[in-house]
Amino acid sequence: MNQRQWETLLAVLEGQLVSPLPVGFIIDSPWLPAWHGVSILDYYADPHCWFQANLHACNTFPEILFLPGFWAEYGMCSEPASLGTRCTFYENDLPFAHPLQDALNEITEKPDPAVDGLAPLLLHRLCSWRPKIEEEGQAIRFAVARGPLNIASFLLGISEFLMALRMYPEKVHALLRIITDFLLDWLRLQKEKIDSIDGIFILDDIVGFLGAPDYEEFAHAYLGELFSAFPASVRFFHNDAEGLICAPYLPALGVNLFNFSHLHSIAEMQALTGGKVTLLGNIAPLETLAQGSPADVKLAVTELIQGLESPHHLILSCGGGMAPGVPTENINAFLAAAQEGQF
Repeated sequence: MNQRQWETLLAVLEGQLVSPLPVGFIIDSPWLPAWHGVSILDYYADPHCWFQANLHACNTFPEILFLPGFWAEYGMCSEPASLGTRCTFYENDLPFAHPLQDALNEITEKPDPAVDGLAPLLLHRLCSWRPKIEEEGQAIRFAVARGPLNIASFLLGISEFLMALRMYPEKVHALLRIITDFLLDWLRLQKEKIDSIDGIFILDDIVGFLGAPDYEEFAHAYLGELFSAFPASVRFFHNDAEGLICAPYLPALGVNLFNFSHLHSIAEMQALTGGKVTLLGNIAPLETLAQGSPADVKLAVTELIQGLESPHHLILSCGGGMAPGVPTENINAFLAAAQEGQF
């Protein structure tokens, strides 16, 4: 993200009206490699390929806020690997983090993100390529991590984790405590090594699987710690699972930017967050943005803009990250609709 884009993001978070409405997308390995014309494995394994793919997106769509921007990641294996899971990588499919045999009892010590798992490789990539990124007028703005429930679900399995909330709540809290402490170290290490970072980005879809009592017991306090890991101008939360439970709690967490499911309307989220959180959304990422025609995309964005009650605290996007297979022409159609939209 370049300085102009960063200033635009901060202005929207402050409630300033930016016209035309800004457009932003979360982009990472599900979309970037194929769009750039390389394999997923090359994208992960070849730092030059990773750099060129991200730069390609920035140069092709200079009007778009790409979040978090030059994201160094190994898919869902990025953090679980530090906690001992076996990771399987494929040529042209996303990697898989295998559940542990008995994660609730096996994991008893906090790993060190400076040396354990894939975290040191991710940080080394960011630090070593930072000069090249900045030569291109871009900057690394976010410390990024998947959230504690998301990681726990990979270590146990999703169904097994949700069952454990009922059957072994004390053991679940012990595991979440270790994961959260590891993530706090990981976020702070990113900030320590890269002083251009002024944002925290947490992704946790499993939060959307919980009812209010379970959210309050097993999620809220841990998420609050992560968003307070260090002072940050942007505190960005992604949860595109179907569910509205976490939305009213976001202001208390300090979250000021939220990406959520396309199944929930902008108006609904504005009401649930009290208008205090900037929203990133919200057309369907797969059915419309990836699989629709440019005309379908343009119509969806136009209808979204026309249906807005307030254009403040909004960045036009899809309800989730950029889906695999989204073509250039559909992104251009999205931008055209945003630039022509009236509110």
